[in-house]
Amino acid sequence: MLSEQVNKTAWLEQIEDELNDNIMRFWGERTLDETFGGFIGEMDHLGKINNKAAKSLVLNARILWTFSAAHRVYPNAGYLRMADRAYAYLQKVFMDSEFGGLYWMVDYTGQPIQDKKQVYGQAFVIYALSEYHLASGRPEPVKQAAQLFELLEKHSYDTVHQGYIEALARDWQVTDDLTLSDKDLNEKKSMNTHLHVLEAYTNLYRVWKSEALKQKLTELIEVTLEHIINAENAHFHLFFDEEWHVKSTHISYGHDIEGSWLLMEAAEMLEDNPALLERVKQVAIAMAEGVLAEGVDTDGGLWNEADEHGLTDTNKDWWPQAEAMVGFYNAYQLTGDLKFVEASRSSWEFIRRFISDPVHGEWHLAVRQDGSPLTHEPKVSAWKCPYHNGRACLEMIARLNK
Repeated sequence: MLSEQVNKTAWLEQIEDELNDNIMRFWGERTLDETFGGFIGEMDHLGKINNKAAKSLVLNARILWTFSAAHRVYPNAGYLRMADRAYAYLQKVFMDSEFGGLYWMVDYTGQPIQDKKQVYGQAFVIYALSEYHLASGRPEPVKQAAQLFELLEKHSYDTVHQGYIEALARDWQVTDDLTLSDKDLNEKKSMNTHLHVLEAYTNLYRVWKSEALKQKLTELIEVTLEHIINAENAHFHLFFDEEWHVKSTHISYGHDIEGSWLLMEAAEMLEDNPALLERVKQVAIAMAEGVLAEGVDTDGGLWNEADEHGLTDTNKDWWPQAEAMVGFYNAYQLTGDLKFVEASRSSWEFIRRFISDPVHGEWHLAVRQDGSPLTHEPKVSAWKCPYHNGRACLEMIARLNK
């Protein structure tokens, strides 16, 4: 039983080993681009590097966040040196010195190839810069994060309907190219962007107690509760038009369980709004209940997606498993209900059995229903990064140590 201290201690040790000896070691030793700087853009499942792969803002911002966050827990592990490298590369090649903000994609030499201002990407930079400030003590990252906040509020914020438009052109003018990836709809607003703006503003508020930021973070929580979460079933709606009309019926179990704990983190950060905190707590529990009831396979793994008719993707990607472990444990901390801690532990055991790769390092991007890895999927890419699994380990280490 998890309540026995010996089992809790063993779980903690397993997670620490996974974080330091697998995830962080892989990224620190095998992903450096020694020719063009920063980190490589792509590696296949077996470890073969594509030296000419494009480099994404998302990947590089997430690398900065992960090494910064890991340094704060393990200050003698050399992680700050990697964070310094990631920060320097973002400054050198992604920053738009003319219009502000950061480019969405650069080529392998560092030249911009997609210069639009994707709000999702700007948010991850705010998230990473805030964490890097906490790790390094340097004041510049906070100033840069605050400037990005002001740019988003000036150009992306919808003054009529609230929320944030998905993307803008390089010069922050309106663009028709709104899509985040080839899996996303070309709609004005999405759950995914709002979730990660929420996450970014939460982390920025840790280090910059701006009243304007506090107001926006509060409003963003309320917008999420009122428009993005389906009140009937506690799942996220995924896509919307400008006026919050829902444009998709799909369910993303990984985002649901991730959102449940990120919402709680945001509401707790506000500190002086107990009514909103209680409202968020009840919603977070309902979200975790829904995912546990509908989204978990008998092997403990979390399905990817469903719609009103049932499962639409029976693969199990790496990141929903990471978020499930944290989200279910968060629900246990909120309720004391052992079914949630058991679900969290089952997520971890599924990760150990099927997702973590003891042969080639890091985690498989996805496994099939039978647990076999999708070997055609990359280990490193524009989206395959150390953020979900690294953060999940760091979150669990903090929570299990309480």
